[in-house]
Amino acid sequence: MTIRAVVDGVGHYLPERVVPNSHFETFLETSDEWIRTRSGIERRHFAAEDQTTSDLGTRAALAAMADAGVGPEDIDGILVATSTPDLTFPSVATMIQKELGMTRGFAFDVQAVCAGFIYALANANALIVSGQATRLLVIGAETFSRIMDWTDRSTCVLFGDGAGAVVLSAGEADGTSQDRGILSTDLNSDGRYLDMLYVDGGVSSTGTSGKLKMQGNLLFRQAVEKLTTTAEAALEKAALSDDDVDWIVPHQANIRIIQGTAKKLGIPMDRVVVTVQDHGNTSAASIPLALSVGVAEGKIKRGDVIVSEAIGGGLAWGAVVLRW
Repeated sequence: MTIRAVVDGVGHYLPERVVPNSHFETFLETSDEWIRTRSGIERRHFAAEDQTTSDLGTRAALAAMADAGVGPEDIDGILVATSTPDLTFPSVATMIQKELGMTRGFAFDVQAVCAGFIYALANANALIVSGQATRLLVIGAETFSRIMDWTDRSTCVLFGDGAGAVVLSAGEADGTSQDRGILSTDLNSDGRYLDMLYVDGGVSSTGTSGKLKMQGNLLFRQAVEKLTTTAEAALEKAALSDDDVDWIVPHQANIRIIQGTAKKLGIPMDRVVVTVQDHGNTSAASIPLALSVGVAEGKIKRGDVIVSEAIGGGLAWGAVVLRW
């Protein structure tokens, strides 16, 4: 018998404020056409002034728990992927734990920027497979609007706020590629590429939260190659091929990166869940958001093989293969 980490529930939350591309035309030298052509983004959501990352994450967690039919007493632990925490410490995860009324188990954050949810899934999978937990909440939540430089038209138009979550539960399986649950993970990083995507502030350097900085053209070239390689590596570990994939649910950073990766994998765009047009880049929240939307729209169904991949600052990148 093999233990697999199986997705039992999924949910998401988006702030009420919807910001169309035309908003940026009022204070930047840009246009709706320029943004759509280069990124595929048409709109994004921004958190209200009194909303925090933990607020968004809590709502997504409640939605996922309702979908799974479980309560806080059924959860052994919470993993939150975020780069925009409410406070330097404690973790967003412990704040969500409090809001859910969960008084047992553990909670901690994972920081791998846009690859954060992939890293969190890999950690959650290891905890379940090793027997240290039976049911976990894995959340991606971000308020990237808090770290934007609103004078930089090349970055501030790309990002949005939101949260997504899944409930992972231990399930008995046969140990084959036909099992439900997480079949493989592949994680990578290379700190030499730090300057491509970073925030120019921090506790021990400037004492400020800082603003996001990105070299988009250089990052684009790295992204397509690394996302393709990690997806292929994860599929090989799972003893599956491109032909077995029902859906790619990628990090929603840029439509051109999504299209380029799908093309290299030989998977048509009608088998790719795309939400970047509605959400922008929500960093660690983008994959669970896309999973939740894919299920809500009736695309993702039980038994489907899904490949999710992401790349973010670090650089950090990785992929997960799972059967829904």
